[in-house]
Order: sequence, then C-alpha cells, then structure tokens
Amino acid sequence: MLNPGDVILAQVQFTDTFETKTRPAVVLFAELGNVVIAGITSNTKMEGIALTKKDGAIKNSVIKTNYIFTVAEFAIRKKLFTLNKEKKSELYKKLVANLSGLGS
Repeated sequence: MLNPGDVILAQVQFTDTFETKTRPAVVLFAELGNVVIAGITSNTKMEGIALTKKDGAIKNSVIKTNYIFTVAEFAIRKKLFTLNKEKKSELYKKLVANLSGLGS
C-alpha cells in the first residue's frame, strides 16, 4: 500500500515521446488504482525541494513540484523510503503555494 510521502521507482512516460523509463518519484496520493506523483531528479540545479542522502536518497536530488503526473499502480516498481515529517510538510507547503491561484 502506498502512502503520501513514499519515494518510489515508477515507469513513467515522457511528455514529448512515447518512451518510458524507470524514474524516482514521491507519492502525493493514491486513489482507485491511480497514483499521483511528483518527479525527482538528480540534477540539483533544477528548482524544487532538496532531497539529500540524509533524507534517504541514494544521491542528492530535487523533488520537482512542477512535474506532477498520474501513473497506474502497476507502473510502480518498488518503494525506496518515506519522507520524514519535515520534508512532507515542506512539500505540502510548496504544492499549496503552487495551487494558490485556484483559490481566487
């Protein structure tokens, strides 16, 4: 069972091609066989939330809060670790800030 804040490996399709690759991502929520995730990159120059080895990452990375998509549960290859409470809170605040325009 997947929970918000779980860092997983998933088969994802790129937006500019039909190619799929296994990539890390963080689960935002899962519902009815679909999993909404935010992509993770090891390109630490990208904008997003820093994810360090201390947090559980294999290498320093960034949670890309502008790269959110849905995958089917069967596309999840495995769970790697779970974000700590502070990192979950940071992710939540960033996502709410990104969506703040919907409230006006």
